Amino acid sequence: MSSEVASEIWGELKRYVNTVDRAEAAETLVAVLIDHDESAEDIRDAFKNDADVKRALASYLDTDAGYDDEDPEEELDDDNDWED
Repeated sequence: MSSEVASEIWGELKRYVNTVDRAEAAETLVAVLIDHDESAEDIRDAFKNDADVKRALASYLDTDAGYDDEDPEEELDDDNDWED
């Protein structure tokens, strides 16, 4: 699904989502788009006028960036440094 089509669908349907639930719905929308190989730039461009989706995308990118900083190999190496 392209970001542009998702943006049109979201624009029509979000008024039926309770205001308190929109942030979670936007997070789910971003996750689905990312899972379907939409780039963050495409999502940002398609939803440039929607604050809920922009916040959800920023949150997703912040969370995702945290995982890139950790190297699982380094953690394993630290565990092997035990001296008997």
